[in-house]
Amino acid sequence: MTTEHNLPADDVWAPLRRSTQARIGLGRSGNALPSRRVLEFKAAHSAARDAVHVPLDAQALASEVEALGLGTPTHVRSRAADRSEYLRRPDLGRAPVDLSAVAHCGADVGVVLADGLSPRALADHGANLLAALAGELGGAYRLAPPVIATQARVALGDHIGAALGVSTLLMVIGERPGLSVADSLGIYLTHLPRPGRTDADRNCISNIHPPGGLDYATAARIAAALVTGARRLGRSGVDLKDSSRAELEA
Repeated sequence: MTTEHNLPADDVWAPLRRSTQARIGLGRSGNALPSRRVLEFKAAHSAARDAVHVPLDAQALASEVEALGLGTPTHVRSRAADRSEYLRRPDLGRAPVDLSAVAHCGADVGVVLADGLSPRALADHGANLLAALAGELGGAYRLAPPVIATQARVALGDHIGAALGVSTLLMVIGERPGLSVADSLGIYLTHLPRPGRTDADRNCISNIHPPGGLDYATAARIAAALVTGARRLGRSGVDLKDSSRAELEA
């Protein structure tokens, strides 16, 4: 006997499907997928495309950030003029147009909220994640006023961090959407940020998108542990290991 979706009544994939967003055990309709699965795929593809192409409402995000009491955020733009150029020219997304509005504060930690490849992710989760980071870091470190960056790639944070004069920079950025998740954020940590840093100089916390991914509080605790480790070690990247999960389970 089969269900209406052409899956066996005793579907062995059901327990696994409840624990993953991956498309597994989709069933068959003749030599093709069931219509429901095809429509689900098309909807996911449309959501991923929208997540990439719909620009961030920076003003709305700035209002959310300001309501947190962390200061008025500065808005920085990369040299990519719009989403189309941003997607075609990754190099332009790594360099700022103008940083004159970014005040040198010499704080311990700076946080940049960047649209990246999923402005939707930043709109959905950016303010809440910033609040969690501030709560985890604010008692131990001086935090720079937040910065919002649009048409941004990760390396844009190196320029912003240097302009702020912070010791450690956290770049919160929208991750590349997939067909399972379109609203995932990542945090890239760079100690002593400056232009010319490479990916080997960074640490990444990815897959932040509650309730299906990493939650804000856990992401903030991991980031705080990495900040502490980077400052103790004097550098970040391949030499800095994330031991926070072991500490949380102890």
